[in-house]
Amino acid sequence: ARASQTSSAGSTRSTFVRGRSGGRALPPAFSLARTTPAQWSARLSPSVLRLVSLTSCKGRRDELFSFERGTEALLLAWYIVALDKRLSAVCFFLVWRSFNTKKEMSSGGGLKMVDFFRKIPTDLTETTVIGAALSVAAMVFMFLLFLVELWAFLATTIETGVMLDTNAETLLRINFNVTMMELQCDFAAVDVVDVLGTNSMNVTKNVEKWQLDDTGKRMIFQGRNREQRDIAHDSHHPGLEELHRNGVHAPEIPEKDFDTYLEENPYVFVNFFAPWCIWCQRLEPTWEALAEEIEKLNERAGGSGGSAIDVDVVKVDCVANRQLCASQRIMAFPTLRFFKDGKQYGIDYKQDRTVNAFVDFLKQKVELEKTMQDWHPRRKQRMLDIKEHPGCMVSGYVLVNRVPGNFHIEARSKLHNLNPTMTNLSHVVNHLSFGTPLAKDLQRKVAKFPQFQKEHPLDDKMFVNRDFHQAHHHYTKVVSTHFEVGGMMSKTREVVGYQMLTQSQVMHYDLEAVPEAKFSYDLSPMAVVVSSKGRRWYDFVTSVCAIIGGTFTVVGMIDAILYKIVKGGKQL
Repeated sequence: ARASQTSSAGSTRSTFVRGRSGGRALPPAFSLARTTPAQWSARLSPSVLRLVSLTSCKGRRDELFSFERGTEALLLAWYIVALDKRLSAVCFFLVWRSFNTKKEMSSGGGLKMVDFFRKIPTDLTETTVIGAALSVAAMVFMFLLFLVELWAFLATTIETGVMLDTNAETLLRINFNVTMMELQCDFAAVDVVDVLGTNSMNVTKNVEKWQLDDTGKRMIFQGRNREQRDIAHDSHHPGLEELHRNGVHAPEIPEKDFDTYLEENPYVFVNFFAPWCIWCQRLEPTWEALAEEIEKLNERAGGSGGSAIDVDVVKVDCVANRQLCASQRIMAFPTLRFFKDGKQYGIDYKQDRTVNAFVDFLKQKVELEKTMQDWHPRRKQRMLDIKEHPGCMVSGYVLVNRVPGNFHIEARSKLHNLNPTMTNLSHVVNHLSFGTPLAKDLQRKVAKFPQFQKEHPLDDKMFVNRDFHQAHHHYTKVVSTHFEVGGMMSKTREVVGYQMLTQSQVMHYDLEAVPEAKFSYDLSPMAVVVSSKGRRWYDFVTSVCAIIGGTFTVVGMIDAILYKIVKGGKQL
């Protein structure tokens, strides 16, 4: 009946409702089709919604649930309610929301009730210049923090710990490469000694020796693994006194006459000896017999017109002529050296010590000299320049017991007595390490640990003896180091290495003792565990989420504050 009243009555009702609803005018019925529930929702405060839900619209809600004809039924219901209630717009919104909620639940859409991320319609949002600026700043800030967090995630930290050494291996490998600057390879011997009583002399297994030239380069063919072979000695010669009955055939040259004698005689074969040397005492009758044999050969050659061996056989006592032997760098007794025109010619003689062997050697020297007369000068000069430089590179490895001990390089010869005064064991440690060398892939993984980079403190260091009767000794404390390595897609494995703490000092020897370059070692009962720790992936994801959420929240608070300030200033 009220719907059929005149427009004037409608105008009166509109005024009446405005007065009863606190000054808010209701729109005419035909404009309801253009007003959406979302627009009504934006105009209502939460307190008003709670009030209406408990009072004015409680009775009407249940009645309107029976309508099934969509929006037209709701509009009609709202119009009826609007004539009876003062808060008509609020009632309509609540009725519309209750009606839609019931329909959604009845149609299987109840899952939407737990939606934590409900969307706000676009027409209810407002953009500002300050918000845009803060959004750009927030994105830049989040991006920078993300890069820093990613860098921290990819980076690793080195952690170390100490534990008792649980290595159950019985043998320890020692790798070495040492250059002896004043020691010939055939005099260099490697010995191994430990506290258990092991005493291995002149170890040759897994050890190589390379003779060096005067520039320090290895002599590839003739200088590799040069060892002293067994040589023959004459034992049928009469005593020295009997040989001297018809005169001295191998005279002893003093130091003051040595240079003059070499200049006056083109070919001289010299025996540098020491009276206390047992090998020199054994050689002395043979040497006298050689000189006598050369004289006989020259006499027969002169009478028959054959070729003579124009070589003088002499000897030098290095005890009485110390300076001369020192200038000639005589390291071992006896040293048999051939001179031509006052200079050393070729390397020292190291073959059989018999009269026949000596004669054959001298004949080859003389005949070679005659043959060289037809050679090109350059070829002749290369032959004359061939000398033996007293340098040797000793390299390889030895297996020792895992107990304190040492290995040392000593000058020793089974066919000579060494001259302690001239034994110079100055050396260069090219490399010294403990343990089995790692494969290349493990070396790359372990190389990132700083402990691995510092485990060879003696490498490429030179130790020079400044005086006679002294040598450098090296003391090494060996610490087992367990490196825990692995990749992101591979299991962690343990690699055992060794760190070294070294100390070197000069040791002095007695006048008759032969020096030795000694490398002593002792194993620590403690082991170091080195591992690389990185962040877990879930820590990284949590940190990234915290960066995004925290930045968004803080910037949102700043934006709200600035918006209030700017809006308040405009109202003023």
